[in-house]
Amino acid sequence: MKKNIHPNNYRLVVFKDINNNKTFICRSTVETKEFIQIEKINYPLYKMEISSYSHPFFTGEKRFLGKTGPAEKFKRKYEKYNKNKK
Repeated sequence: MKKNIHPNNYRLVVFKDINNNKTFICRSTVETKEFIQIEKINYPLYKMEISSYSHPFFTGEKRFLGKTGPAEKFKRKYEKYNKNKK
């Protein structure tokens, strides 16, 4: 690595996946307000919603937010109106 090219706040940061509470440490310049203590050392803490620990591409796990899409919901909602007209 070249010297004197990184910002002053380039330091070790703990990234925490809030979906499964897994953490990893790497260098970053991300701004943080929270801290966490790991092995008696305080690190800046950055909470993230998704990481390689919870992303379906890396876990091989398929997640569905809903069982039906918008078209099915619309169809189901107005299906009773079609039955009354017949």
